[in-house]
Amino acid sequence: MKLASTLEDFQKGQVLLFDKPLHWTSFQLVNKVRWLIKKKFQIKKLKVGHAGTLDPLATGLVIICTGKMTKQIESFMGQTKVYTGEFTLGATTPSYDLETEIDQSFDIEHINEALIQQTTQQFIGKINQKPPIFSALKKEGKRLYEYARSGEEVEIPSRKVFIKNFQITKIDFPKVEFEVTCSKGTYIRSLAHDFGKALHAGAHLSALKRTKIGEFKVENALHLEDFENKLTN
Repeated sequence: MKLASTLEDFQKGQVLLFDKPLHWTSFQLVNKVRWLIKKKFQIKKLKVGHAGTLDPLATGLVIICTGKMTKQIESFMGQTKVYTGEFTLGATTPSYDLETEIDQSFDIEHINEALIQQTTQQFIGKINQKPPIFSALKKEGKRLYEYARSGEEVEIPSRKVFIKNFQITKIDFPKVEFEVTCSKGTYIRSLAHDFGKALHAGAHLSALKRTKIGEFKVENALHLEDFENKLTN
């Protein structure tokens, strides 16, 4: 990816592709990128924003826009996403991933490859999905994870999402690897949880990488260190 070389380039607007590191939030990534550009050009202000968050435990493609290109963020957010990752069968967690500890375990002896492949068909097309309670979505002005951490019960409405493609790429019990192509607003953590329920065995998301947003691909993305080196050299 060719990097802008002048302040004017960043102010006019750039679309930067990053491969988000594990354990970083999307906001931390944006803040770091903004800080690096401001430091390089000795400026106090620059608009920088991301086109869709990734959970801290996920890696992969994040689109960051600068300057006037921040006006295009909504259009990027609406594009189809592709994810690869791993479900772990036989156990659930309150956050539907590894952010929280396992709360229930289940027998998986009844599960075979044919059942797994057959079950994916239930999740292709337009489906109802309930976002995880451990998410940044707001209800009555409060983020859902704030309710979760304080132990408050809250009703989360389900919503329609579209799964264009759901393929199982490898099975090594209790791990199941997958690739999913889906619409904006789809929670892969919720897909993991619902997939486990459909198998009568429970499941949680144990690895996730976003590989594509629209026509943008993670293989064309920068690592933060590369961006810092190119910017400062």
